[in-house]
Order: sequence, then C-alpha cells, then structure tokens
Amino acid sequence: MKTLLAISPHLDDAIFSAGALLWSLRQRGWRIVVTTVFTGNVERPSGFALACQLDKGLSADADYMALRRQEDRHACATLDAEPLHLPLLEAPHRGYANAAALFDPILPNDDVEGPVRAALTTVLAATRPDVVLAPSAIGSHVDHVIVRHAVEATARPRRLWLWEDWPYVDRSGSIDHRSARYLQFSAQASIVKVRACACYVSQLGFQFGGAEALAAQMNDQKGEWYRRAG
Repeated sequence: MKTLLAISPHLDDAIFSAGALLWSLRQRGWRIVVTTVFTGNVERPSGFALACQLDKGLSADADYMALRRQEDRHACATLDAEPLHLPLLEAPHRGYANAAALFDPILPNDDVEGPVRAALTTVLAATRPDVVLAPSAIGSHVDHVIVRHAVEATARPRRLWLWEDWPYVDRSGSIDHRSARYLQFSAQASIVKVRACACYVSQLGFQFGGAEALAAQMNDQKGEWYRRAG
C-alpha cells in the first residue's frame, strides 16, 4: 500500500486545501496520514492567543485546542484518513501579538523551526511516505512558512508536492499558475471534501460566515492546484 503524508500547519489546513485529493487517493487504496504540526495546549491562554478563541464564540475556560483536535479527528474520519497531532504551539503562543503579525516576517526569537524539523523527521521515519504534501505558504502566514521550510529540509528525496493554501489563495489576488498542476476531481470527491471541511465547526462562522457560505465557496473551486517542490 502506498502512503501519502500530508503535513498541515493547523487543524484544518490540509483538508481545506487538499481534501479532494486525499479522499480520491484513499479510494484508490492509498494510506492517507494527515499530520498537523501546531496543535499544542496552553493551560491559560492570554492576550492575542485568548482573543483567537473568544472571537470564535468560545469561553475563556474552553479547551480550544482539544476541541479543534476533535474536529480534526471527525474531518479525517470523513476522508478515511489517519490524523496525527504534534504538540507544538501556534504563533499566538509564540509572541505574535496580533493578527497582522501573523503575516509579517518570522520573529527573530521564534526558534520553533528546529523542533518542527525534529518532529517531522520522526514522523517521516515512522510513516515512510511515498508522497509528501505540504503548504506553499501562499499568504505568508508565519506558521505556514515555517512548516514549508521544515518540510523542504526534511522530506527530500521523497516526492514532495505543495498545495495552494486555501482560503488564503482566494484572498491573494492573481496567482502565477505556470509551474502548477490543476487537478479536477469527481463530484463525489467535492461533496466529501465539503463534508469534511464542515467538521471544523469552530472555524466556519469566523472564516466563512457559516457552513453554507463555506460550501458555496468550495463549490466555486472545481479543483485543486499543486506544484512540485524543487
């Protein structure tokens, strides 16, 4: 059985961006492993990190990351994929103090890429993937940039493909697709992808305006873009 390893910065990125491909390959008998890098807990979040859960309608004492990990398990089950959660902390817990900072250059004192590389080296050795998928880091979210750098440093010489980060790609205006491959999928693949993405309930209102708006935006996609790394 061939194995595809999708390496996701956050709990939703891989399935938002590559869900149709993941499901389609699973139907062909591939093993699909979705590894999410930044899923760690902070017992009492504060400042911008706390704001990131309050603006989703959650209380200050809610275990936001436990909720998100459970959403990811449901989404992966919808695709018949295996979820794997790494305990590293998202950018709001690493000194990025507001939303704009998430898209600025990586902070000089943010040294998380080393631990990300170490964790991915272990995952790669355990899963022995035939193909690795990772983010292109379109939109320049610091967590996406760090994951891309770490994957490029650890995943080769395996076949490495980069997905176009959705929904950031829709918000970035014109994208140069000359080096990318556009993959179209069956209607059923699109239906299953929407169903999987809808499992991330905590994100739907804030990101898209609800489940119906998410489905409408995804139905406009028709396919997914990928580019070969290197």
